[in-house]
Amino acid sequence: MGFDLTGRLVVGVSSRALFDLNYENEIFETQGVEAYRQYQIEHEHDLLKPGPGFKLIRALLHINELPGQEGRVEVIVMSRNSADTSLRVFHSLHEYGMGITRAVLAGGASLAPYLNAFETDLFLSADEEDVKKAIESGVAAGIICSDGIHTYDTNEVSDCIKIAFDGDAVLFSDESERIYQEKGLAAFEENEEKNAMNPMPEGPFAKFLKTLSDLQKEFPEEKTPIRTALVTARSAPAHERVIRTLRAWGVRIDEAFFLGGISKKNVLKAFGADIFFDDQLVHTQAAVEVVPTARVPYSDST
Repeated sequence: MGFDLTGRLVVGVSSRALFDLNYENEIFETQGVEAYRQYQIEHEHDLLKPGPGFKLIRALLHINELPGQEGRVEVIVMSRNSADTSLRVFHSLHEYGMGITRAVLAGGASLAPYLNAFETDLFLSADEEDVKKAIESGVAAGIICSDGIHTYDTNEVSDCIKIAFDGDAVLFSDESERIYQEKGLAAFEENEEKNAMNPMPEGPFAKFLKTLSDLQKEFPEEKTPIRTALVTARSAPAHERVIRTLRAWGVRIDEAFFLGGISKKNVLKAFGADIFFDDQLVHTQAAVEVVPTARVPYSDST
């Protein structure tokens, strides 16, 4: 019988999300694929530095070490690299002691067709096209952010993974956000008050949140290996519909912050997020200074 992915949390991660490949990518963009291939072959035994998604991936793999959770998380390297240029990535994975053994190496082709084939729950990549296509195919996906300046401590593995989400256009559809953008705050608040009892349609990360919630329910609340937070620009009276929507979905959010326009940056730092998902560039540009961050291009793709 083959390896069964059913019941596992499957995470696809690109090599550029997992490791710092900014210099190598610059070679690819300025000198072409052959120069990139030659550089990677010549340096295939050089250890890659951790990238913006490294901390999250290592923390998720740590779940497999918990009693009764062996093999619960399956991480698959999904890269546009060819097999010939991938040896450096696998060498680095081995050196860091990360038990990632499976890969999709598409040789320049789009990764989107393979996401559902591997029953992927979450996809992290630096390639915007792949992320947009992933979302279109129903997979939670984010463009991993890097400002080339800020790095994160990857030396310690926390006993509790902290994942933070924006609300509209991430957990929920962008239906309400469009009203705000087109008609303003007053119209947005009026719509949310009017529909407070009506759950919002699901956004691209709703299914992923439900998967995390199901995993959380297998542990006593005080011993869960995952803690979630909602960090939204909403405030009262628009908060009620959010709470009732999550209740209708049967999921729990451990912490919720209704900021009403206050910067999310300091809250995310205080929460200690291992990753934050938001659809708006203004928020991700600030958040990436303090926590690993991924942009969800949902509003752009619908």
